Amino acid sequence: MNDVAKADLILHEDGKWRCRWPGVDPLYVTYHDTEWGVPEYDDRALFEKLILDGFQAGLSWITILRKRDNFRRAFDGFDPAAIVRYDEAKLAALMQDAGIVRNRAKIAGTVQSARAWLAIMERDGFSNFLWGFLDGRARQNSFSAMAQVPAETAESRAMSKALKQAGFNFCGPTIVYAFMQAVGMVNDHLVGCYRREECAALARDTR
Repeated sequence: MNDVAKADLILHEDGKWRCRWPGVDPLYVTYHDTEWGVPEYDDRALFEKLILDGFQAGLSWITILRKRDNFRRAFDGFDPAAIVRYDEAKLAALMQDAGIVRNRAKIAGTVQSARAWLAIMERDGFSNFLWGFLDGRARQNSFSAMAQVPAETAESRAMSKALKQAGFNFCGPTIVYAFMQAVGMVNDHLVGCYRREECAALARDTR
């Protein structure tokens, strides 16, 4: 591994090279090792991650990750059928919940996004809708430095546009690309990170 590649990787005490972005925070490292880049096809799980990525806008992902259990509690396990029934009293209660990000527009947008999710589910299924932008196959990238990783792509722009047209909120192309990375639609573990090939193997074994 050359010095350029090593600059964006960290050698951990377990002897494994990992992407540098999680640092050594145990929660973040576990997320990197077990979730980020793993192909996700579950409709509800994809809805949850997209909503949480919307809440992340302007914040760091570790902030959301530390609050994720609180979000799940507050939003009924991210059950869209429950969320669409939220009334003004429920929205007001969420705005008083210190365990989540208290942003009125994002909270109200979650309700609208839940309606959009239910409509998509009736037509084709949310997973099919999203993965259709990649023909159902995860993209396997070969980036060796974070500077090479794009902030958005043609696919993320197309997906963002379609999500907005369907009624989703806080789903710009940059947010959508981060979402695509997280749910394994693209494998952006850097060359040299031990998880890169593991996630590639998971992509081969699914679908």
